[in-house]
Amino acid sequence: MSVAAPRPFDRDFFRSLPKTDLHVHLDGSLRPLTILELAERQKVDLGARDLDGLKHLIGPGKVHASLNDYLKGFETTLKVLQEEEGLYRAAYELAEDSAKEGVTYLEVRYSPVLHTQKGLPLTTIVESVLHGLRDAKRDLGILSGVIICGIRNISPAVSLRMAELAVAFKNKGVVGFDLAGAELNYPARDHLGAFSLILSNNVNVTIHAGEAYGPDSIHQALHYCGAHRIGHGTRLREDGDLLNYVNDHRIPLEVCLSSNAQTGAVKRIEDHPFPFYLDLGLRVTLNTDNLLITDTTMTDEYLKAYRLFGLAPQQILDLVINGVKSAFVPYHQKRDMLRAAKKKTIDLINSYAGTTIIC
Repeated sequence: MSVAAPRPFDRDFFRSLPKTDLHVHLDGSLRPLTILELAERQKVDLGARDLDGLKHLIGPGKVHASLNDYLKGFETTLKVLQEEEGLYRAAYELAEDSAKEGVTYLEVRYSPVLHTQKGLPLTTIVESVLHGLRDAKRDLGILSGVIICGIRNISPAVSLRMAELAVAFKNKGVVGFDLAGAELNYPARDHLGAFSLILSNNVNVTIHAGEAYGPDSIHQALHYCGAHRIGHGTRLREDGDLLNYVNDHRIPLEVCLSSNAQTGAVKRIEDHPFPFYLDLGLRVTLNTDNLLITDTTMTDEYLKAYRLFGLAPQQILDLVINGVKSAFVPYHQKRDMLRAAKKKTIDLINSYAGTTIIC
């Protein structure tokens, strides 16, 4: 009996994988044309009137001097996310774009306080995004949840307000709470009031840490704020004891390869500790961070990891499984998601190999 020759894992393979994206920002993931159309309809001056001008303002995929410089692109996108229509459309289109790349489960994060410039109520801001995601599920089948963010560099009082919002919308589409924004000089421990409320209400926690500051930021996220996942965690390798703690306790890392190279967390993607973490057995997940600002997709992130680090079939399967295991969904739903994702991934890998190499 003849056996089909193995095929290299290509873009179609990685697009077909049943992927998760657990770390993606709503305000960093709009379609450029959508920004221009919303600006025209809302009579908003972006400082640009065409795609070239918009690209110059935002700098998709650009390598920046720092995380703070990277975050400046959000100043433009936020201008068109101050009305219900824009929030709904951004959420729906993010889910639509993700579904086209094979993402089966999506966790969208944003901070409602950043969308109040025109007086929109916080509850309306949350409901608009949830409405867009629910409609995307109805039309496309993609599952999703919302993570509400406090902002390190605004104030602990605002983070507490965002925590109250997360608690109010728990079990209504909000699946977790995050602390985002400028990391350096804005320690997570300053926001303990927000995390006390969150944890006392059994809300899931993920915190940006170890991206623009060292392992102490990760330590605070875990031991002061009770994080269940770490956003980025790029500099975890600088503290071996903490690294082993994260590994032993199966705390997921939300790795964003392209973004980390653009914010200066690593000089090049090739320098990223991702393969080291994967080899050690940490629960590593791959994510986009921002579709627009980073100029990437989940397919791109998997393809880059495969080409740069020579991922073996088992490692690809592990990444898919890690994503599902790390999702903020109830256990019984997660169990069914895991079973389906594992089967589809194994079948796909074996179809490319021409024989059974994983079972």
